Amino acid sequence: MKKTLIGFALSTALLLGAGTVQAQGIKMPAASPSQKVEQAVGLGTVSLDYSRPGMKDREIFGDLVPYDKLWRTGANASTKIKFSEDVSIEGNKVPAGEYALYTIPGKDEWTIIIHKNTKHWGDGGKDYNPAEDLVRFKVKPQQNPREVESFTINFTNLKPDAADVEILWDNTIVPFTIKSEVDSKVMSQIQEQVVKGTNVNPNLYAAAASYYYENGHDLKQAHEWMKKANEKDPKYWNMHTQAKIEAKMKNYKAAVKTAEKSKELAKAANAEDYVRLNDKAIAEWKNMK
Repeated sequence: MKKTLIGFALSTALLLGAGTVQAQGIKMPAASPSQKVEQAVGLGTVSLDYSRPGMKDREIFGDLVPYDKLWRTGANASTKIKFSEDVSIEGNKVPAGEYALYTIPGKDEWTIIIHKNTKHWGDGGKDYNPAEDLVRFKVKPQQNPREVESFTINFTNLKPDAADVEILWDNTIVPFTIKSEVDSKVMSQIQEQVVKGTNVNPNLYAAAASYYYENGHDLKQAHEWMKKANEKDPKYWNMHTQAKIEAKMKNYKAAVKTAEKSKELAKAANAEDYVRLNDKAIAEWKNMK
């Protein structure tokens, strides 16, 4: 009987112990899940690393997140923003590197802070030193017609040299624009590889011509390079671009003829989208003088 009781007690202890260990190892969803996002902007990348609290039926701005006080812009550690190359944000120069992204929310205006110290937890408390701010600038919040439950930072309005960052939570959107210097860098590459280059291949000629056409540079030069590309290695997409260059130069007769060649190549490649593009262009340009 005594042994039975002892055995029962040991078994119970083992079970309780096992239950305790199991409890210590329970895996549950994070209250504010982390997220990392990366976006190509210009010739570089911009990345964000932040935590995402939920609304959970709470009033957010002006309550959970007070107005006119420094905010970590998310949850847990400070939000990080990293640039692979120099950029400008709302006209402020920001060198390549990683920074903390802080904000001071306001009812009618937000202050965005790019801060050099990335080691703080939360808003940094007494350790936060404004002298370590790289830049501060102000932006206007916008009303979001769709309520956002989870705190979100994303990239929108992508352009060849720019993108908007949007801070979204509850019914508030706070946007700011990142710009990257692209044109001088691309033009420098074209100068070295195409203008000064030797044995330039058709792909380089086509790329340079397309860039000139799309970015308002010398159309005559763009046409010359695209013709060289198509003479050596005709592709329906490059032939279509040549036709668009000719149309922009108001040489509609040549543009129609080139578009017809592009259409033939597209048909042979079963590229129906380019067949339709050329049909539409031909119909338009035939009526142009």
